[in-house]
Amino acid sequence: MTLDITTELQNLLAAGADHIGQVLIRRVDDGFELRHVDDRSREDLELFLKPEDARVLATNDDEGKFRPLKTAPNLRHGWRMHVPDVFALRRALDGFYPAMIGVFASAGEGSLDVAHLRATLGRQTGMYAVTRKITDDQADEMIGNFCRSDGGCLKTILWKIDENRAVTSLPREKFDPAQGQPARIPMLCHEACNLLVAEARRVVKNQ
Repeated sequence: MTLDITTELQNLLAAGADHIGQVLIRRVDDGFELRHVDDRSREDLELFLKPEDARVLATNDDEGKFRPLKTAPNLRHGWRMHVPDVFALRRALDGFYPAMIGVFASAGEGSLDVAHLRATLGRQTGMYAVTRKITDDQADEMIGNFCRSDGGCLKTILWKIDENRAVTSLPREKFDPAQGQPARIPMLCHEACNLLVAEARRVVKNQ
């Protein structure tokens, strides 16, 4: 069975979803309008009409600095985007948050594979093989600093340090995909990202 991501997005909107990450989604007469959640009441916003413009808007923060992690809570302000239909909406959301709608849809149908941190680090080679030496306590502290929603990453974490060791350095809601639904479309983290792996290397090398 082929996963129909556009249909999943339609279902989320019908259930009351109105934002994903820092992007507010509004239905308008001739399609959808997107804007930063902090800009919901602003009228001095630059208009964009192409879904592909989302990738440009997501590239740099308000100060013009490159955003290596697109799910970080530093999406630039000052814009609004109009798209004509749900197909264009999906393309725009993929520009802001690549693959996040698809990941959520995969989780909903039970086909999303989750990898705990130890499994991810165990696959590392070369200069990153040293990350396997990080202790559980170091990993827990690192995740609490690096992945926190207020300055780190807006994703909901599905993995643990290992199957028997949960992360304790973040609030419980950070691991709850149902938090904020149905208004919120969760962005799910099913495996530690490359940036976190790089941070694990830094922690080990600096000990």
